[in-house]
Amino acid sequence: MTAVPDSRAPEALSELLRRASAILAAAGVTTPDADAELLAAHVFGQSRGELAAAAFRGDAAPAETPEFEALVARRAAREPLQHLTGRAPFRHLELRVGPGVFVPRPETEMVAQLAIDALRAMPGDAPIAVDLGTGSGALALAMATEVPHAEVHAAENAVDAFVWAKENFAEHAPHARLAFIDLAAAFPELDGRVSVVVSNPPYVPDAAIPRDPEVRFWDPPTALYGGADGLDVVRVLSGVARRLLHPGGTLVIEHGEWQGAPIRDLLTADGWRAAATHPDLTTRDRATTAIRP
Repeated sequence: MTAVPDSRAPEALSELLRRASAILAAAGVTTPDADAELLAAHVFGQSRGELAAAAFRGDAAPAETPEFEALVARRAAREPLQHLTGRAPFRHLELRVGPGVFVPRPETEMVAQLAIDALRAMPGDAPIAVDLGTGSGALALAMATEVPHAEVHAAENAVDAFVWAKENFAEHAPHARLAFIDLAAAFPELDGRVSVVVSNPPYVPDAAIPRDPEVRFWDPPTALYGGADGLDVVRVLSGVARRLLHPGGTLVIEHGEWQGAPIRDLLTADGWRAAATHPDLTTRDRATTAIRP
């Protein structure tokens, strides 16, 4: 018997993207169009602009369609987009991420800006900055690349996160220092010399269950939960930062939107000056700063 060739026309790229977006929307993904495009760009080796142009022209879907569909199915199961592409954008950086490390969020970019502004305002040729609990390295690498005259140190003691951070430091700022050390004991040789200490600590109360499956099932618990009120690590940070900072140095802490007041109270009771809480671009209070007396 002679095989009959398949005369069906290949699926158009635009239809493939539309179908993928519908699958993601039905799964509750909040940005289905963008996620479908980012996965396609990753699999097909194109920029989103090139992808959009190809879809507009009516190009056929590339041969890697089965690989793309497999990633769409994983994203529909709420595996984080950044784990599927292996990359997470953060300010001007593209960071390597995956299982075992906290995926940097857009709201943390504002925290980075507070630290960068404070670092740039410090006198001296090489002000020192420390990122405690660096995770993927996002905050430390933002400071190291945007304030290149600064001396940046970062601490991380979770093995999986440290592995990702090591790759990111090697790619973006090999001159910065990454140390495998608990933040509570970090960098005693820098005591009294640091200009800026920044941290995105675990701050979710133990009883609070994150709503998004990407967070609940994929972010490492040690990067999420901070005790009964979420502030256990913040209390440690207050003491460590007082040890590290010189007088006039700045502490920057990311936190949940309802934690600004208790963190200001905590820092003020510990002797910090000018504790102030700052909103992100959605007007939610997401970071508090204070000055070392």
